[in-house]
Amino acid sequence: MKSFGMALNLKDDPQAIEKYKEYHRDVWPEVEDSLKKVGITSMKIFLIGRKLFMYMEAVDDFEADRDFPRYLELHSRCREWEDLMNTYQEKIPEAKEDEWWARMEQV
Repeated sequence: MKSFGMALNLKDDPQAIEKYKEYHRDVWPEVEDSLKKVGITSMKIFLIGRKLFMYMEAVDDFEADRDFPRYLELHSRCREWEDLMNTYQEKIPEAKEDEWWARMEQV
């Protein structure tokens, strides 16, 4: 099993934050199914203020750069979900140029 920690911010808008939380109380089944199909066995997102921390576990042969984006191709609702969630989110300053969710170093 592999584990990953990632960080992102929500936009500084209390109504948007509540809407984001509402969506995550009822994640679309196509999204959950597709994440499992690419090897993600568990995913949890934590929130404090507007800061998000995602903890993800995956199978041993999971490669984040290769496999995480593949879930978007498995069902059209996955791309729709990502596009919708991106309207509530913004990168953290520490994110690399090509990252949306910034990968955290395990210490």
